[in-house]
Amino acid sequence: MTQVYNFSSGPAVLPRDVLLTVQAEMTDWHGSGMCVMEMSHRGKEFTQIIHEAEADFRKLLNIPANYKVLFLQGGAHFNFSMLPLNLATESSAVDYVDTGHWSRIAIKEARRYAKVNVVASNEDRNGTYVPDEASWKRSDNAAYLHYCSNETIGGVEFQHTPDSGDVPLVCDMSSNILSRPLDIARYGLIYAGAQKNIGPSGMTLAIIREDLLGKARAGTPTMMDYQVHAAADSLYNTPPTFAIYVAGLVFKWLLNNGGVGAMEARNIEKASLLYETIDNSNGFYNCPVERPFRSRMNVPFRLADEALDDAFLEGAQAHGLLQLKGHRSVGGMRASIYNAMPLEGVRALTEFMRDFARSK
Repeated sequence: MTQVYNFSSGPAVLPRDVLLTVQAEMTDWHGSGMCVMEMSHRGKEFTQIIHEAEADFRKLLNIPANYKVLFLQGGAHFNFSMLPLNLATESSAVDYVDTGHWSRIAIKEARRYAKVNVVASNEDRNGTYVPDEASWKRSDNAAYLHYCSNETIGGVEFQHTPDSGDVPLVCDMSSNILSRPLDIARYGLIYAGAQKNIGPSGMTLAIIREDLLGKARAGTPTMMDYQVHAAADSLYNTPPTFAIYVAGLVFKWLLNNGGVGAMEARNIEKASLLYETIDNSNGFYNCPVERPFRSRMNVPFRLADEALDDAFLEGAQAHGLLQLKGHRSVGGMRASIYNAMPLEGVRALTEFMRDFARSK
């Protein structure tokens, strides 16, 4: 098969070694005679799979013992609702930082359940930066402070962890979790959809400090209570077993390749190469994001002459460079270069970009 590089924003590329392991184990997991998709989620085989996945995930992020790791369903969208239902009341103030599309969806959903205070927004500069913390207008008694660490569509990424003081810090880390080391102890809750840096779609991981459990308001649906899932070790109901299995393989791949520290170094190298190509193109390409806030995971860029967009995408496709069209809400191009994207893929993309620019 011809080599291709998939720059999709999610569901996204998975490590080839992981896919080969899945292929080899598809009909017979470790001599059990069963595919993981056929196993009882309460049997000894799957119990081993989920326990190893959690242990490896904890090791990768050095997660303290007083935090629960939850394997949930429903995607990050589900957590947009779970969060205020579990950590706030109808009369609570909840603080949100608005840095783009996914922040705004989270804010819209939270307004159904609590009093949202938008502490800062980047809409004044078309969503191209992270507002300085000194300008944030925080509530006096917020139940939590929420932010999205990496906006997949806009390509804006926090390069630091906000200081929330005694207020629980909550983060949607769907598109950059496991891409760099974290100090988990600074957070109350982290949640992340799996389909970018973890595994297949349909699963979300949550890391929640134990003192925040058991506070769901009356009337919260059972399946939306973090405490219910924590008490059952993510097995309250049938979990996304195959997604957990693949995620576990991704965690082992990360550990075998140096962990998140090594991933960060690789991600910096890949992003630097792509941004340098854009910035050194004499205006042929441009990135709308202000430089200090550029994402290492999702790189949006435009051609100065948008009439060439279709030709660019067709040429890229012919060179095995897939899924480069920007989100429908913003247009242009976007290259998502998550952990599983090899440096060779970014080199192939930048070579094509330079050749395409020279030919026009």
